[in-house]
Amino acid sequence: MLGTIRTLILGANAAAEEHVRDLHAIPLIDQKIRETEANLRAAKITLASLIQRHRSEQKLAAALDGKIADLTARAQEALAEDREDLAQDAAQAIAQMENEQAMRQTTIERLDQKITRLRSTVESAQRRVIDLRQGAIAARAVRNEQKVQGRFLRTFSGRSSADEAEELINKVVGSDDGFEQSEILREIETELTHDGLADRMAAEGFGPATKSTAADVLNRLKKSK
Repeated sequence: MLGTIRTLILGANAAAEEHVRDLHAIPLIDQKIRETEANLRAAKITLASLIQRHRSEQKLAAALDGKIADLTARAQEALAEDREDLAQDAAQAIAQMENEQAMRQTTIERLDQKITRLRSTVESAQRRVIDLRQGAIAARAVRNEQKVQGRFLRTFSGRSSADEAEELINKVVGSDDGFEQSEILREIETELTHDGLADRMAAEGFGPATKSTAADVLNRLKKSK
């Protein structure tokens, strides 16, 4: 039972988090892009530092090569003049510089590998940032479209301003004709008071006419000739 409740709580929390992430998707996208760009800048700074160190090691290695070549030439001259003591000192110095040179070459090779890997990472990150920026533009356009569609749906679905306007139009256009209604009321009153019964019977030929007609007027005019 407790396990089920815990699972339900975790599910509700996950759903709530997902809802918040979706609701604030655009700001979150922008923030993640800024974080990615910050990491990219840090990687570029590190790459620049490695390249700077690599160049410095190369300069030092080149300087050592020059010193080794110079001492080697001098040692050869000393041996030629039977100055083995000086040649021995030169050989000692050359050996130390060669060991140092070997260490520097190892450092240069390692720096080469690091620079190659990091440069590849930076290039991939750069392309990804560009893709993310384009994706953010597309996401912002989609979200704006969704907002417009949402307002459109709220306008034409449910109880909206459009519904109220349509209801008022129907009410005005479909309202009863006041004149016709008054005529109907008059007819109803006549029927209730039986005032129209004599007229109906006269129209059927029972008793004298209650109203003057065009035929009556015409006959009267003919007789007066």
